[in-house]
Amino acid sequence: MTKSAAPKRHLPTSPFKAPVTLPPKEFAVGDQVTHDMYGLGRVTGVEEGIATVVNFGSEERRILSPYSKMTKL
Repeated sequence: MTKSAAPKRHLPTSPFKAPVTLPPKEFAVGDQVTHDMYGLGRVTGVEEGIATVVNFGSEERRILSPYSKMTKL
């Protein structure tokens, strides 16, 4: 079996709450960020909706969207 790409719709008569969709994270050049694996860094480049380039001091990494492990400080 394969999973469909489309999310399941929420029925208005359902006793469960509708799932919350969070807005996508946005970063700008110069933002200070922290990443769960790489630590503290600074954004050096942004590819709108695709990826963000972050300098973590010893290395520069391209972090792909949706940035689940990265937060802005």
